[in-house]
Amino acid sequence: MISEKLHKGQLLIAEPSIIGDLSFNRSVILLADHNDEGSVGFILNKPLNYSINDLIPEIESSFEVYNGGPVEQDNLYFIHTIPDLLPNSIEISHGIYWGGDFELTKELINNGTIQRDSIRFFLGYTGWGAQQLESELQVNSWIICTNTYENKILGKSSNDFWKEKIMELGGDYLIWSNAPENPILN
Repeated sequence: MISEKLHKGQLLIAEPSIIGDLSFNRSVILLADHNDEGSVGFILNKPLNYSINDLIPEIESSFEVYNGGPVEQDNLYFIHTIPDLLPNSIEISHGIYWGGDFELTKELINNGTIQRDSIRFFLGYTGWGAQQLESELQVNSWIICTNTYENKILGKSSNDFWKEKIMELGGDYLIWSNAPENPILN
């Protein structure tokens, strides 16, 4: 369903028909960049069983780490709402920023300046080559939604986020909101 032109800051909601895809089944992705060369996003609703301290022991915090997507899962990425504290970050949209000075980020987490609801960490990202995302939209793999949460999206609970977005769509999507993740188990 292509209801509007793609641009960074939008949400991509996985169509219910994406079943069996471990990365994208029931995913909600924040589109962090989109241009003629491709697109980059981060899956917002797939927490991993790691805290940031598990991956970077010098960070004395238990902030959750999320599966950002299947690309470069050995790299850590972060989005945040505090560009005044983290120089060299790139605005995605609506007060949401990507990256910045990581050494300073570690220091500010350790001294309690950065709070859990203002930053989110990801292992990996979701990426598409030129025109690849547009092709996936044409075959109805994704639903484009405006990020109505703006910079408060980092505070959204991940557990029911996909279900909540599907219910907002209404109509034929409502039946999917209570379906099991794997219909074979129904």
